Amino acid sequence: MAEWLRARVHEAGARGIVLGLSGGIDSAVVARVAQMAMPDGVMTVIMPALSDPRDADDAQLVADTFGIPVMTIDLTRPVDALLVQAQQALGTWPPDAASADEQAARLAHANLKPRMRMAALYYVANRLDYLVAGTGNRTEIAVGYFTKFGDGGVDLLPLGALVKSEVRALAHELGVPARVIEKPPSAGLWIGQTDEGEMGFTYAELEDYLLKGPDAVAPATVMKIERLVRASEHKRRLPPVFEPARG
Repeated sequence: MAEWLRARVHEAGARGIVLGLSGGIDSAVVARVAQMAMPDGVMTVIMPALSDPRDADDAQLVADTFGIPVMTIDLTRPVDALLVQAQQALGTWPPDAASADEQAARLAHANLKPRMRMAALYYVANRLDYLVAGTGNRTEIAVGYFTKFGDGGVDLLPLGALVKSEVRALAHELGVPARVIEKPPSAGLWIGQTDEGEMGFTYAELEDYLLKGPDAVAPATVMKIERLVRASEHKRRLPPVFEPARG
């Protein structure tokens, strides 16, 4: 994987790799592999935004464990400022909308964070002439468990072909701190949020579906997984382009 990363950086004529360090297992693995690929050309960024402070502590632990360069860009105020202005601009539009739709408002707010993080990472990447490495794995990508143009907005996906258990095994092999490996997976969208709680099934169930087929999973879980796959198809494709009739 490190050789693959190094080759992609050289092909692009870039000087290194930048990635967001969330305090989770996926970003820890990508950070260590990126360091192996580009020892003098890697930068990690911690980007709190109304986040659980323990996530930043775990991210710093990863950086300290491997001696990886790290910077912090606190996005709390930028996210809040954008949210306030957007809410004021929208007002009560559309007039017939249910203003009390708390779930939709919560999701829109939560998705601001990864999109602001994407913008921050590309600013750093542009300044350093680096590529942005994403931390999504095959399990998450399959059901669209990422924010479009947020944590899905990257140049490289080193873990894109690995399911979660394979990422965990690689983390052990690389020496990722135990508390990072063992913590419940979370996108950090809000305090207390977990991946499995939001998806409605476990990573183990999703892996069984991907690796063994639908018969390996309970029918109710298959329905949930396939509904997410269908709903997220647009995330895994380039935007459709209108082709006018010619001739």
